Amino acid sequence: MKALVFQEPGRTTWKDVPDPGIGDASDVIVRVDAVTICGTDLHIVKGDVPEVAPGRVLGHEAVGTVVEAGGDVRTVRPGDRVLVSCISACGRCRFCREARYGQCRGGGGWVLGHTIDGTQAEYVRVPFADLSVYPLPNAVDSVDAVLLADIFPTAYEVGVRNGGVSPGDTVVVVGAGPIGLAAVATSRLYSPERVIAVDLADARLEAARSLGAEATVRADEEPQQLVADLTDGLGADVVMEAVGVPETFETCTRMVRPGGRVANIGVHGKPATLHLEDLWIRDITVTTGLVDTSSTPMLLRMLANGRLPSAELVTHRFELEQMEEAYDVFSRATDTGALKVALHAPR
Repeated sequence: MKALVFQEPGRTTWKDVPDPGIGDASDVIVRVDAVTICGTDLHIVKGDVPEVAPGRVLGHEAVGTVVEAGGDVRTVRPGDRVLVSCISACGRCRFCREARYGQCRGGGGWVLGHTIDGTQAEYVRVPFADLSVYPLPNAVDSVDAVLLADIFPTAYEVGVRNGGVSPGDTVVVVGAGPIGLAAVATSRLYSPERVIAVDLADARLEAARSLGAEATVRADEEPQQLVADLTDGLGADVVMEAVGVPETFETCTRMVRPGGRVANIGVHGKPATLHLEDLWIRDITVTTGLVDTSSTPMLLRMLANGRLPSAELVTHRFELEQMEEAYDVFSRATDTGALKVALHAPR
């Protein structure tokens, strides 16, 4: 089969590799029908994730069709169309029993495209299938569904749920990339008074408005002052960091009201200063987290009923064999306007 293989920092190749096979009775083999590229994949290609060894097939998000199932698999069978989650769950360890699948200690967690071969291929082996793939209704489009493999559960769980968004809240999302836009959309499920999106790119701010943000502001045009003006100087109830750089995290802590919550979603590659000398007296709660994907079944139901606007985030489509071109377009999002790119098997 063909797959995108990490060769060394700065170099990947779409090349022939051996087909995956069943390695454990809990595995399934999935023929990939649709896949996408994550910002984390770009970090891997840059060499920022040293656990990813040369020769690894990248990718951790896919929709496909089960072609083979191990003897212990009970929830799906060959021929079933499924969503492949970015998180695998053994189902037995302490954290899986608490539905904290991202912290799995039984061989799961974030493994696809990280410590085992991933989804940016024609076929993928998925471990712990009973808790790691989800049957899809026929009415749900593959490209729409693939965004529920990672960005929507991440935005919902690590941003909206950890941030405790409630009816009547003022919510600020700093960073209107794919994760931030999914946070805007899923915040709307809780009827906040307003959602404010902050970014440097006008196209992304426009996308945020189309997904329900009542106000938008460029990051270089005093977003803190806008939040103050809209809240009578109080600050936002919930502020989500969806960029992953020290400056935006500190901006978030300055925009939150006393007693408010800062939910960090962004993946940080450098230390960020935590100004406890200012935050402690204001009763600020700061949360972090890796997605667990425990919300995926609920989000799939919302998608099937037209309640999640996932299709609006896909700006570019390619066939699987155009993987390297898709990476180039996604990596130059400022120039190309890419939000999410989707790749599909030849029809």
